Amino acid sequence: MSGLTTLGLIHTVISLVAVGAGVVGLARDKRIDPGNRAGQTYVVMTILTCLTGFGIFQHGGFGKPHALGVLTLLVLAAAWALRSRVVVQTVLLSLTFFFHMIPAFTETLTRLPAGAPLLADAEAPELKAITGVLFLLLVIGVTLQVRHLNQHRKPASNAAAA
Repeated sequence: MSGLTTLGLIHTVISLVAVGAGVVGLARDKRIDPGNRAGQTYVVMTILTCLTGFGIFQHGGFGKPHALGVLTLLVLAAAWALRSRVVVQTVLLSLTFFFHMIPAFTETLTRLPAGAPLLADAEAPELKAITGVLFLLLVIGVTLQVRHLNQHRKPASNAAAA
């Protein structure tokens, strides 16, 4: 399948499950919520995506995709550490979803259609433009998420003041 190794195929399937769970969470809950099944699936599958990605060296040694995996794991760890701060956690988990999109577009556009991919390689200028658009969508999405969370925030209890 488009030059994928067995590990590459497993990695791709796991990442598609992660992205699917992320889409479900974003559509249904307006965020990736690790407190429900979609959010938990997203987090676990994103971790597995990173870990399986570390074993793929299609273009030599440790490279940009591996660095993105490390960064993703660090952002996930920060989201977990800051889980009591829902807005911050939401922004961080959305950032990891953005990170998924970078290799998703890169791998798809440099591998498909088989034998005549749309882009020559991962350094194609079109990918930089796509990443810019994805980043703009991230900023817009995070802004809408923060607004939504702030509008639906439970008011602080007055019982402590009484």
